Amino acid sequence: MTPQQYCKEKTKQSGSSFTVSFIFLPKVKREAMIALYAFCREVDDVVDECTDYGVAQTKIDWWKSEIERLYDEKPQHPVSFALQPVVKEFNLAKELFLEIIDGMEMDLKFNRYEDFKQLQLYCYRVASVVGLLSAQIFGFKNRSTLKFAHDLGMAFQLTNISRDVGEDARMGRIYLPLDELAKAKVTEEDILASKKTPEFKALMEYQIERAESFYDKALQQLPTEDSKQQMPGLMMAAIYRSLLREIKVDGADNVLSHKTSIPPLRKLLLALRAYFKYA
Repeated sequence: MTPQQYCKEKTKQSGSSFTVSFIFLPKVKREAMIALYAFCREVDDVVDECTDYGVAQTKIDWWKSEIERLYDEKPQHPVSFALQPVVKEFNLAKELFLEIIDGMEMDLKFNRYEDFKQLQLYCYRVASVVGLLSAQIFGFKNRSTLKFAHDLGMAFQLTNISRDVGEDARMGRIYLPLDELAKAKVTEEDILASKKTPEFKALMEYQIERAESFYDKALQQLPTEDSKQQMPGLMMAAIYRSLLREIKVDGADNVLSHKTSIPPLRKLLLALRAYFKYA
């Protein structure tokens, strides 16, 4: 199995909505995005699959060293081999890959976030940085496009957090800022026990509203001249924003008991609609 085949298999296994937008990219950029996404999955899987903290930390440290080896042109992992031509072709900064690893490491060290400022750092590392790398691969002329990529990454991660409240709680995790829980008169125990209350519903509607504001801000900052090149991001915005709205329509408090999703065919239709809107 070649490094590229390994990355494709890793990406395919994830079943992520993001891969829908990759099919519209030219081959070189598509393979670059698949390699980037496979890297994110590899590091994320360390946290999700390792129940022993020491083992997980060792693997995270290994990946930090592997990024150094990648930029020294001595990679060891199939994903790193696949990334080797990508970092050169698209001039991707080593520091951004290390930021992603730092974000995944936060999941080892924290299962609560005191306030939105702390949560925002996590979202920046695991999502906005991926957006910045993606924007570099897609291509842009105006540097304002990086602001679009940053805020779109924030919107995506806040959407994920809203969707996964119940699933995360069952793993003992709460990503909703604790100071906002206190203000809304919702306790950690309420969430861990999947207790639906009017207060929790109001809290979730606030989370959804904030995510919506990041979508608005991102789209306002995308220069028209870069719309076509940033099409994959716009497609994903259409899909994820629809998901966010579905969560609200379903009843924001229902995130405690089930995970809202969008069927594959509808994802494709949303992506195509965005394509024809911005092409």
